[in-house]
Amino acid sequence: MRIVVAAVGRLKQGPERELAERYRKRVADAGRGAGLKAVDIVEIRESRAGDAARRMLEESIAIANVIPDRAVTVILDERGESMSSASFAGRLQGWRTQDMPAVVFIIGAADGLAPGLREKSSLAIAFGAATWPHQLVRIMLLEQLYRAVTILAGHPYHRA
Repeated sequence: MRIVVAAVGRLKQGPERELAERYRKRVADAGRGAGLKAVDIVEIRESRAGDAARRMLEESIAIANVIPDRAVTVILDERGESMSSASFAGRLQGWRTQDMPAVVFIIGAADGLAPGLREKSSLAIAFGAATWPHQLVRIMLLEQLYRAVTILAGHPYHRA
């Protein structure tokens, strides 16, 4: 199963990009034993449209174009479901058991995602009730993916 993080916006060079890449590499390395084939980050260009609805639509179309056939789509949204790391790992394991080809985690821009993309998603998850900067959401997602694969592998990184 392939993991794709589709994020609107680009992380500039610096500590955030370095930390995101460190966790991406950890997920990829540890994930091989958990049946992950690849961990890719796809950065979607932010729309320059004048109004929010048009920006959401343009960005959502660009995201939809990178979603592989039959992929599970998960949006990161402050109104989404909060779940424990063990539950998150269980979801990944379930998708892998169902032989899903890919799971795409979607991080929208400040305006959010177009309703059509939101409605088609398999799951919406939140990292608490607070609103987080999109750069940090990417890093937190990658860390949770790493934690999930270590849970599935029985590695001591996650201590409940």
